Amino acid sequence: MADTVSIDDAHCSFCGVEQSASVPLIAGNDGRICEDCVTLAHQVVSSWGGRNKGQSVAENLRTPQQIKDFLDDYIIGQDNAKTTLAVAAYNHYMRLLNQESHTTLCADHYTELEKSNVLMAGPSGTGKTLLVKTLAKIIGVPFVVADATTLTQAGYVGDDADTILQRLLEAAGDDVQLAQWGIVYIDEIDKIARSSDNATAVRDVSGEGVQQALLKMVEGSEVRLTKSNGRQQSRDDNEKTIDTTHILFIVGGAFAGLEELIGKRIKPETRSIGFQASYDDESESEIEELLSAMRPDDLQRFGLIPEFIGRFPIITFLQALDVDALLRVLQEPRNALIKQYVKLFSYQNVELVFTDAALKHIAQEAVDRNTGARGLRGVLESILRNTMFSMPSKERLKKCVVDVRTVDDKVDVFVDEFLNQASGSIAKSSDENPLAVVSEPG
Repeated sequence: MADTVSIDDAHCSFCGVEQSASVPLIAGNDGRICEDCVTLAHQVVSSWGGRNKGQSVAENLRTPQQIKDFLDDYIIGQDNAKTTLAVAAYNHYMRLLNQESHTTLCADHYTELEKSNVLMAGPSGTGKTLLVKTLAKIIGVPFVVADATTLTQAGYVGDDADTILQRLLEAAGDDVQLAQWGIVYIDEIDKIARSSDNATAVRDVSGEGVQQALLKMVEGSEVRLTKSNGRQQSRDDNEKTIDTTHILFIVGGAFAGLEELIGKRIKPETRSIGFQASYDDESESEIEELLSAMRPDDLQRFGLIPEFIGRFPIITFLQALDVDALLRVLQEPRNALIKQYVKLFSYQNVELVFTDAALKHIAQEAVDRNTGARGLRGVLESILRNTMFSMPSKERLKKCVVDVRTVDDKVDVFVDEFLNQASGSIAKSSDENPLAVVSEPG
C-alpha cells in the first residue's frame, strides 16, 4: 500500500514551511508550494523576461545611420538633432546590451559606462516631441511624454517627479524590467528655470525645486513606486522598485530668450552715445547661429542649476521652420497632413487636390502665426471645415480643389467643388461664395 501524507504533515517542497491556517499551500502532483515561494519564483521568471527583452532590443537596434534614415521618413530637416539623437540612443542601448559581458571581466579591466542624457532646445513646433516619439518606436521600448509645468516639489500641490516613472511603468504593462529600458521625454523643461537669482524667503517649488527633485532620478537611483487606490495598505503588495540607471532621459524646451544671452556672451554689449555711436543690428546674427554656439553656462544664466545641466552632457538644438521646410512637412513625410486629408476625403469617394499656390499660402500662414509645423493642421482645418461639414450631404460631390484667389487686393484660399452630373460629366459648383477663407494679414 502506497504511503499517504496527511494534511497535518504537509509542507512546502521548496522552503519546507509546514501548512497551517495562516500558511496555505498549493498542491501539485508531486509536491506543494507556499505563497512566499510563488512570489520568489515570479521574480526569478521576471528577470528571465528582462534578458529576453534585451534580446528583443538587440534585434531591433539599428545603426545610427539607419536610425537617422528612419527619422527622415517622418521629420523634415533637423539633421543635426537627428544625428545627435541617433548616436545617443545607439550608444545607450549598446551599453545596456553589453553590461552583462562587463561583469564577467576582472576588476582590473572593468570599465563602467555611464549613460548620457540629452537636452534639446528649439522653438515650438519644430518637432522635438515627434523626434523622440519616433525614436522610441524604432527601438521598440516603452516611451512616455511628461510635462515639466505640472511638476512641483514633493509635499506641494501638483505632481511629484515620481509620477513620471509611474506612467512609464504603466506604458510597459506594469513590467519593471521592461520599464527600466524605456525612454522618458520631459517637455517644457525651460519653464522650470529659476524665477530669480536673488535669494528670497519664498520657495521656488515649481522651478528650482523641480530641478532638484529630478536630479537623482535622471542620474540613476532606485525609486519606490506605490499604487495609490485611495486607502491605506498595511502590506507592500502594491509597491515596486524601479531603477532609473538604464532609463534614457531626454528633455526639451523652447528656451525663449536664450539666444539673447548667447549673443551677449559672443558679442558683449557696448554702451556709447552721440552721433558717431555705433549701431548694432540685431538681425545680423541668426538664431540658428547663436544656438549652435550654446554652452552649458548659457543654460545656467537662463535659470537651470549647474547640477541639473551636468546630468545632460549631450546638448542639441532644432532650427525654426521656414516656408520651404513647412511645404515639405505638408507633403513629404509618411504621415504628411496633405496625405491624411486626401485619405479622409477618399473615404467618401471625393478627390481632394491642392494647388502649389494654395500649399505655399498655407505654409506662409503657419509662419505668420509663429506656430511652426504644429499650426499647419489648424490652418487646414479652417480651410476645409465648411467643405467637410456639407460633404456627407452632397452625394454628387466628386472633387474638391483648394486654390487661391485675389479679391480686393487680398489673397484668399477657396475650395472649388465639382459635382458629378447625371450625364457623367463633371460640373463646377455654382456657389460663388468661398467655402473657406484664410486672408493674409492687412
